[in-house]
Amino acid sequence: MLDGLAEFGYWGLLLASFLAATILPLSSEVVFVALIAAGTDIWTCIAYATVGNAAGGATCYYLGRLGKTAWLEKWFKIKREKIDRTIQQLQGKGAIMGFFGFLPAVGDLMLVALGFMRANTSLVMISMTIGKFLRYLVIGLGADRILSWF
Repeated sequence: MLDGLAEFGYWGLLLASFLAATILPLSSEVVFVALIAAGTDIWTCIAYATVGNAAGGATCYYLGRLGKTAWLEKWFKIKREKIDRTIQQLQGKGAIMGFFGFLPAVGDLMLVALGFMRANTSLVMISMTIGKFLRYLVIGLGADRILSWF
């Protein structure tokens, strides 16, 4: 679904990265690697992907901060038990856990839980952005290296 966004270049990557970082089950890597393969600047791709993904992660955090778990259950089909279990696992670990917001599936839920717990917003945003940047850095440099073989 997201592969068509590669036609829109960096802005398509920004949108794909944003959508992938929300609770929606999407992946931005297809657009990211497609743009690198097309010869676009790798550092600009990393920057756009990081900004889009961090904005999507912030959306998850603020959804949790609203404290409406009924919305999460109804619209995103996240079971209450899964939310409660994630909150229990994060208790006492602090806002720095936002770093792991880049992890598939559990990262989004972790950010929602941190918002629900009212974790320090600045620390969550900084640690989350660092994690997402490092993720795209590794993927981008790895894809660039693999593509250089062809």
